[in-house]
Amino acid sequence: MATTDPRAAPDADLVVEAPGADEIGSVPWPLLLRHRVQGRLERHERGPWIVLATALFGLLAVSSTITILAVSIPTIAEDLDASETTLTWLITGPVLAFAVLGPSVGKLGDLWGYRRIYLVGLGGAAFFAALTAVAWDVGSLIAFRVLAAGIGAATGPASMAMINRSFPPERRVQALGYWSLVMAGGPVLGVVIGGPLVEAFSWRMIFVGQVPLMLAALGLAAAVLPDTDRSEQRQRFDVAGSVVLAVGVTALLFAINRGPEAGWTSGPVLASFAVAPLFLALFVRVERRASDPLIPLEYFRRRNFAFPIGVQVFLNAAYMGGFILTPLLLQNVLGYGETRAGLVSIARPLAFAIAGPLFGYVTVRIGERTSTMAGSVFVGASMVGLAAVGTSTSAAFIMVALALSGVGAGAALPATAATIANSVDERDLGVVGAAQQMMTEVGLLAGIQVMQTVQVSRAEVVGELASYGDAYLVGALACVASLGCAAFVRSTPRGDASRSPGSGVGADPTPEGAGTTR
Repeated sequence: MATTDPRAAPDADLVVEAPGADEIGSVPWPLLLRHRVQGRLERHERGPWIVLATALFGLLAVSSTITILAVSIPTIAEDLDASETTLTWLITGPVLAFAVLGPSVGKLGDLWGYRRIYLVGLGGAAFFAALTAVAWDVGSLIAFRVLAAGIGAATGPASMAMINRSFPPERRVQALGYWSLVMAGGPVLGVVIGGPLVEAFSWRMIFVGQVPLMLAALGLAAAVLPDTDRSEQRQRFDVAGSVVLAVGVTALLFAINRGPEAGWTSGPVLASFAVAPLFLALFVRVERRASDPLIPLEYFRRRNFAFPIGVQVFLNAAYMGGFILTPLLLQNVLGYGETRAGLVSIARPLAFAIAGPLFGYVTVRIGERTSTMAGSVFVGASMVGLAAVGTSTSAAFIMVALALSGVGAGAALPATAATIANSVDERDLGVVGAAQQMMTEVGLLAGIQVMQTVQVSRAEVVGELASYGDAYLVGALACVASLGCAAFVRSTPRGDASRSPGSGVGADPTPEGAGTTR
C-alpha cells in the first residue's frame, strides 16, 4: 500500500489490511471521527486556540464545583440535620484534595499521557457529581465532594500541559492568561452563583444540572484534544514521594485552615504544624534518592522556577485574603446590603477577566518579569487602598481598589505560569503544573486564614474598622514579598524561530536560569 502523509489524509494511519473489506469502514466511528477532527485542527491556524477553549471548558466545569456550596451551608445543614461546623468540610475537604492530589495526578499525566488523565479526571468528577445529588447524609455528601475534587484535580495540570504543548514557548503566556482566568475564576464563580441557584432550585439540583454539562465537556474533549503519548523513557511512579508529600501538605493546610477556629495553640493544630515540616523534609530526602522523582529537585535551583512559585504563593495570599475580607467589611462595617456588596465586589473578578487575557498579549512585548512586577505592585496598591477605607469612603473608590487587585492578578499569574513552564523539560509539564496548583492553594488558604485572624484579633484593640485596615496591610506585605521574588525572574527570549515547543526556553541548566531581565 502506498504511503500517505497523515496531514494530507487524516485517516491514513487508521487504514487496516482487510482484503475485501471497506478499510475505513472497519475502524470504529468514534475513533475515525476523532482522528478526522484532530487532523483538521493540526492544519488549521486556530487549532491551538480550539484546543485551549476545549480544555478550559472542562476545567471550568470542575473548578467551579469546589466552592459552589460555600454560601449554602445553612440550607444544607437544615436539610441533612447536620451542624454547620461539620459542613465546613464541604469547602475545606475539596480544597485539600484538589491541592494534595495535584502532583500525583500531574505525574501520572507525564507518564501515561495528558489527554488520558484529563478525560479520566473529567469523567470521574461527573460521576461523583451525580452521586452528590443523591447523597443520603452529611458523611456521604462530604465524601463525594472530596472524591470529585480529588479526581477532578487531574484536569488542572493536564490542561496546562496540553496547552503548553500546543503553543510555542514565546506565545504560551497568551494562552495561559485564559487558563489562569479559569483556574482562579472557577472557584469564585462557584461562590457567586451557588447561593442564587440553591435558592431558586435546591443544592441537589445544582449537581443534577452539572452532570450533563460535564458530560458535554467530556465528549468535546474526547473529540478535540490531541493525543499525548506515554513517556518514552521507562519511568516508575514515585509512590513514596507522593505519599510523603501528601501527608506533609495535608498537615500544613489542615493547620492553616483550622487554626483560626480551633485556636493556633490547640493540640491538633500544633501537632499538624509539627508534622508538616518533618514530612516535607522527608520528601526532599526521598526525592534525592529516587531514580524517578515525583518532582525533580533540580528545578528548585532554577530562578525561573523557584521565584515565580514564590510570586504565586504570596500574590494569591493577598488576592484571596482580600477577596474574603472585603464583603465582610462592606456588610458588617459599612452597612451595605448583600446585593450592593455583591455589585461592588464584582469589580475584582471582572477586572481579572479582562486583564488576564489582555496581559497575555502585552507580556509578549514587555516580558514576563515586567508583567509579574507590575502585577505585584497593582495588588499591593489595592491592599493599601482598601486599608484606607473609612465610613465615608465612596463605593467608587472601593471598586477602583478592588479592580486594581484583579488587574494585578491578571498581569502576574499568567506570566509566572508561562515562566515556570518554559523553565522545565517538556516531559515534566504535568507535575510542574500540578506543583503550581498545589502552591496556589497553599497561598490562598494561608492568606485567607492569616488575614482573617489579624482582623479578628485586632478588632478588640483598635476597633472593627481599623482591624480590617491592619489585615489589608498584612496583604500589602505579602505583595512586597511577591515583588521581591518577581525581581529575580528573567523573561523568556523571543524572536528565535528555532526554538520548539517544550524546549525549555529559560531553562538554563545552571541555577541562575536563563533569559533576559526585561
